[in-house]
Amino acid sequence: MTTVTLGSTQITVNKNGFGALPVQRVSKEEGAALLRKAYEGGITFFDTARAYSDSEEKIGMGLSDVRDQIYIATKTMSTTVEGFWKDLETSLGLLKTDHVDIYQFHNPSFCPKPGDGTGLYEAMKEAKAQGKIRHIGITNHRLSVAMEAIESGLYETLQFPFCYLATEKDIEIVKACKERDMGFIAMKSLSGGLITSAAAAYAFADQYDNVLPIWGIQKEKELEEFLGFIDNPPAMTSQIQELIDKDRDMLSGSFCRGCGYCMPCPVGIEINNCARMSLLLRRSPSSNHLSPAGQEKMMKIKDCLHCNKCMSHCPYGLNTPELLARNLKDYEEVLAGKVMTADNF
Repeated sequence: MTTVTLGSTQITVNKNGFGALPVQRVSKEEGAALLRKAYEGGITFFDTARAYSDSEEKIGMGLSDVRDQIYIATKTMSTTVEGFWKDLETSLGLLKTDHVDIYQFHNPSFCPKPGDGTGLYEAMKEAKAQGKIRHIGITNHRLSVAMEAIESGLYETLQFPFCYLATEKDIEIVKACKERDMGFIAMKSLSGGLITSAAAAYAFADQYDNVLPIWGIQKEKELEEFLGFIDNPPAMTSQIQELIDKDRDMLSGSFCRGCGYCMPCPVGIEINNCARMSLLLRRSPSSNHLSPAGQEKMMKIKDCLHCNKCMSHCPYGLNTPELLARNLKDYEEVLAGKVMTADNF
């Protein structure tokens, strides 16, 4: 079994964290049962957020009786001290616990610091002094904010996108965390579904001994695959490296990661899926994407106002309206039978 320690927190778990965002998409009973099966299979780190609808509640339902045997990380998106405390108390109640192991600022546009006028970091310190949180963390999609958080010395963990599509700058973030004894939690380890080989994703992450991947899981079949990695972790092989190299060639550059921070769209375009539809069609079964409902979602792109709100919110600096138009054109070619999908490659 491969383990990872989250820096100075001394939290040590196997290299399979449970990302609980997707469990909000299943019933409460299904979600609680899935979380319980994950624990019974050996997973002890669970990451959620106040913003993930009923995800925290499902963790409370499924795991409250084994609370002292697991680690829970959750997050607040609040930008006010009042909202911070409201989120924390709500999270504690839903999780059925008196403390959170890691409490994280959820993708803030800046790095909260003492004396910055927001009072947010001071609230974090007070919550820690009260014993309601054990460790202070931050999540982000922006390289600049992530590096500022690392260099500040104020945070014990950083959650940041990291997978085998990572750039050299992303890898520098991982190395900087290790140098400063700061825990690194890897979100988007499957790049929002664009990476289709969990074994390859694991083998890549396993090359970095300070990285804890959190896998987004909502199906029992998915969970079973990751549980299998606990006793039989996939190693980097020439075949896996070849697959990674092929994916890097296909997916490098300006592609949508599906993070959703561009949402909501004023005219209701489902940007986080529509802006990467060309890739989804080539990397997953196309039936749902090409269904009448799927077509309706894609045709909403024609209603784009070109207000550029999505582009201004994109942490990767993508030209989102242009990306949407390009994906719509490709989608229409698929419907016309001019372009192949994953089903007929």
